[in-house]
Amino acid sequence: MNAPQAGGSTRTRLAELLDLREEVMRGPSEKATQAQHAKGKLTARERIDLLLDEGSFHEVEPLRRHRATGFGLESRRPHTDGVIVGWGTVHGRTVFTYAHDFRIFGGALGEAHAQKIHKIMDMALAAGAPLVSLNDGAGARIQEGVTALAGYGGIFQRNTRASGVIPQISVMLGPCAGGAAYSPALTDFVFMVRETSQMFITGPDVVQAVTGEKISQNGLGGADVHSSVSGVSHFVYDDEETCLEEVRYLLSLLPPNNRELPPSRPAGDPPDRRCDVLRDLVPADGNRPYDMRQVIEEIVDDGEFMEVHERWATNVICALARIDGHVVGLVANQPQSLAGVLDIHASEKAARFVQLCDAFSIPLVTLLDVPGFLPGVDQEHDGIIRHGAKLLYAYCNATVPRIQLILRKAYGGAYIVMDSRSIGADLSYAWPTNEIAVMGAEGAANVIFRREIAAADDPEAERAQKIKEYRSELMHPYYAAERGLVDDVIDPAETREVLAAALGVLRAKHADLPARKHGNPPM
Repeated sequence: MNAPQAGGSTRTRLAELLDLREEVMRGPSEKATQAQHAKGKLTARERIDLLLDEGSFHEVEPLRRHRATGFGLESRRPHTDGVIVGWGTVHGRTVFTYAHDFRIFGGALGEAHAQKIHKIMDMALAAGAPLVSLNDGAGARIQEGVTALAGYGGIFQRNTRASGVIPQISVMLGPCAGGAAYSPALTDFVFMVRETSQMFITGPDVVQAVTGEKISQNGLGGADVHSSVSGVSHFVYDDEETCLEEVRYLLSLLPPNNRELPPSRPAGDPPDRRCDVLRDLVPADGNRPYDMRQVIEEIVDDGEFMEVHERWATNVICALARIDGHVVGLVANQPQSLAGVLDIHASEKAARFVQLCDAFSIPLVTLLDVPGFLPGVDQEHDGIIRHGAKLLYAYCNATVPRIQLILRKAYGGAYIVMDSRSIGADLSYAWPTNEIAVMGAEGAANVIFRREIAAADDPEAERAQKIKEYRSELMHPYYAAERGLVDDVIDPAETREVLAAALGVLRAKHADLPARKHGNPPM
């Protein structure tokens, strides 16, 4: 479009404005759009259209242009400066968003670009509404030097200030390198798309130059790596359309801010529905595995739940679901993976999820079948004490309604850490198959009765007898209930009804922590 002319009538200027808006909506060129599509990627505006309710987007600063000079920038001043920002609705509720436009400067961040993001982040925080970033950028705009770096600093500061106040979701739809990767790491959830999105601090070329290791972009920081190895990504999908639809679903489970409750809806699934299948689903033999996901499906409304970090630290399950139409957070050991033990990664995963639920007033239901913490030299040397304490701290610090359900094994420190009554759970229930003890009967008998066993004419028979004695004395299903550490032992078929009733009575719970600037959790 030609440079705007001074003078002229209002209608002339209005026609000029309409032409300018059409140009902005088209983007830099059809060639650039085709190049984006050729990579299997949508444009920034196409992504926003998929994220938000139809026709709800209100754009902010579409005519913004950078004012940098040098390196040819003064002759390249496209409108939007490579980022589209604004707000709209998802399922009728306000959501703020910004989307990098890779067609303009590769989505790289410069001063004007950053200021637009700062503005929309400030608006989201002031309005108390979620913020979704659609990331597809090549990092800092090198031609603008330190002002680009300062722009990232402003984003990080706002990410931190909004943490625990409004939900922040990062959707990775292209490359994210260097310091730019820290903004997603500061947000509540990270979504990635296979093959098209990557995150790394230093790229493959730098890694090879420094260490000699040769690796591809996806091998270094692709979606599968971050969803199953590093734990950076919470969700991974095969295409952008599915990914953005799942972002919409996640938003339907979250409150707009920390002053409001998560959205509820009428439950089509009766809260008193019996779960008879649970009587046979979980083997009484503590050494036999089963899929905890099937237990969760029986308990929650319509069998629907959204698992967080599904492919990382698989020995613990963290999920959002509804019970009686109200959102709950579920933390559960997974006997199918490492027998459900807690290790470093599982502790970190569960701790962050507990903190998220507590920040946004989401009640917690913890399902236990845990043989303890994973033993081993590597675990001890890598800090299982420190990392396990993160989960302990998160539960102890949580003021939302908290319900513990013990299905089977609950041994040692892992029993305490997984939201026992002693660290503040509001209610604790157990199935008749529960075994709560310092350790398993076999290990306990070997320690307590080692001399008797060694001196016996038949050590194996003596050991079996002592195991039976220990189990009958200290591990029978009603031992903890008799001492007030379990509120009731329930029929597995009544689990959903019991949980729904307990959550209902705890919904109005209010608890205050001591006045302090902030705690000092284990790192």
